[in-house]
Amino acid sequence: MKKDLHPANYRLVVFKDMSNDYAFLTKSCIEAKETIQWEDGNEYPLVKLEISHTSHPFYTGKMKLVDTAGRIDKFRSRYNKK
Repeated sequence: MKKDLHPANYRLVVFKDMSNDYAFLTKSCIEAKETIQWEDGNEYPLVKLEISHTSHPFYTGKMKLVDTAGRIDKFRSRYNKK
């Protein structure tokens, strides 16, 4: 295996699904600007997700429309002109 291929800064990070407020703690090396206090009382970096396995239609079996940052409105306004 190549040397120095994998990042060395793995740490515990909280990922939070903003559509249903589900959060989970796991190891990651992703950069985070915010922090959150977890159930154990410690503060961890926070990464906000638009969708996770608790809100994705494939895993839930339910179709759910998630409009983030007005993407649907942008699409409609772009193609309604024609």
